[in-house]
Amino acid sequence: MAIERKHQMGAGGYCVCPKCGRREVHQSSVRCIEQKCPACGSTMVREGSEHHQKITAKKG
Repeated sequence: MAIERKHQMGAGGYCVCPKCGRREVHQSSVRCIEQKCPACGSTMVREGSEHHQKITAKKG
């Protein structure tokens, strides 16, 4: 049986820009995907999330 994971990354961690690699400290009440990178304007993703892992695998 598959377990659905939703917002279980915790309060700590970083938001990462998939375009330029900039890291920002994750704010507990704001999802990373709702933030724009201050350097290039791309949508940020949560470091270690499924989205981040897919982007990292695609690049490497």
